[in-house]
Amino acid sequence: METPAALGIIAGSGSYPFLVSRSARRAGVQKIVAAAFTGETRPELEQAVDEIHWMRVGQLARLINCLRDAGVHHAMMAGQIAPKNLFDLRPDWKSLLLLARLKRRNAETIFSAIADDLAAVGVELLPATSFLEEAVAPRGLIAGPRLSSREEEDVAYGLEIAKEVSRLDIGQTVVVRHGTVVAVEAFEGTDETLKRGGALARKGAVMVKVSKPNQDSRFDVPVIGVETLRIAAEANVRVVAVEAGGTLLLEKEELVAFAKSSGVSVFGC
Repeated sequence: METPAALGIIAGSGSYPFLVSRSARRAGVQKIVAAAFTGETRPELEQAVDEIHWMRVGQLARLINCLRDAGVHHAMMAGQIAPKNLFDLRPDWKSLLLLARLKRRNAETIFSAIADDLAAVGVELLPATSFLEEAVAPRGLIAGPRLSSREEEDVAYGLEIAKEVSRLDIGQTVVVRHGTVVAVEAFEGTDETLKRGGALARKGAVMVKVSKPNQDSRFDVPVIGVETLRIAAEANVRVVAVEAGGTLLLEKEELVAFAKSSGVSVFGC
């Protein structure tokens, strides 16, 4: 892909938008414009971009207009919106029109429709891994202690179950201990699933996070970071396994250091 002169970042929570901004700068992007969401995007992102435009979740017309008016023709989605905030959604007229034409309303259909609306004004939504090749999880042990044979078996079983759960569009994460599924992700998200699974397993559990079948690479790419490992350690989860080649590792150096100090292993399966 030819490096664009300008890049729009549709910025959710966490460090993902910062990673995109730094990586895009290194790749030669000259102008970075962030569409930021009140209560989600970290305010300090303003220091990492050239322009930042604040809006509420659901203000689709404002999102499209700010990218178009800034002369942006390429954009990326980076960072999640907390599930609880989707219940406090106050959609503008553009969002209402988008929702009205969808027969099924889930992340995939909504984001695909947003991508179509962006394309209509000349903004191409790039894959969420653009500029981030070095952050993609490799196969095998990534950080932390080696897995026991029992943990390797739980990873393999968790991968099988997580793939089936994601195929049904329920969630993308499961927690397993000694061949038993103790938690399955639904609307609450990965962090809450980790906490619940760790509490039920008590110790030595394995988390497995995967991508969806035929997942659109422009959005909803699985991501873990230091905060994921911190929650795992507090919940006594021993292994965080992710799908190699399809998961982004945020703050990779800090993640490896934390895995070493906490004893939580990160594994690409």
